Amino acid sequence: MNLVDVAPFLKGLSFGLGLIVAIGFQNAFVLRQGLKREHVFWVALVSAVADSLLIVLGTLGLGTLFASSLLLTQIATWGGALFLFWYGFRSFRSALKPQPLELKGERSPSSLRSVIGATLAFSLLNPHVYLDTVVLIGSV
Repeated sequence: MNLVDVAPFLKGLSFGLGLIVAIGFQNAFVLRQGLKREHVFWVALVSAVADSLLIVLGTLGLGTLFASSLLLTQIATWGGALFLFWYGFRSFRSALKPQPLELKGERSPSSLRSVIGATLAFSLLNPHVYLDTVVLIGSV
């Protein structure tokens, strides 16, 4: 095996790592559940399956479908811009007062159903996940 054979793997690995290194809402939720030791397997599985399905939709052309509609493009552009501005503002504000991830005072969801529901919400209601999975990874 030579470097030419490994190059696509290394490119894909570095691209994926570049996207996952930034801790977003979904990652923070998965980490928090891991610290709580509550339904960790199911949280990781649901997150992985949701991301995988979105990546498949992206590779099948969902991004192209969005690009072909001016209305969907405008909604995605302005919605994404507003989300990124808000997310950047929150990140900047929290960087000024760094705090450790603590679990004191948090009430854990007691049922598997509520944890899976929260995992799906963090996985599918986050605009950032669509940018990463459907648009970026799907177009590559």
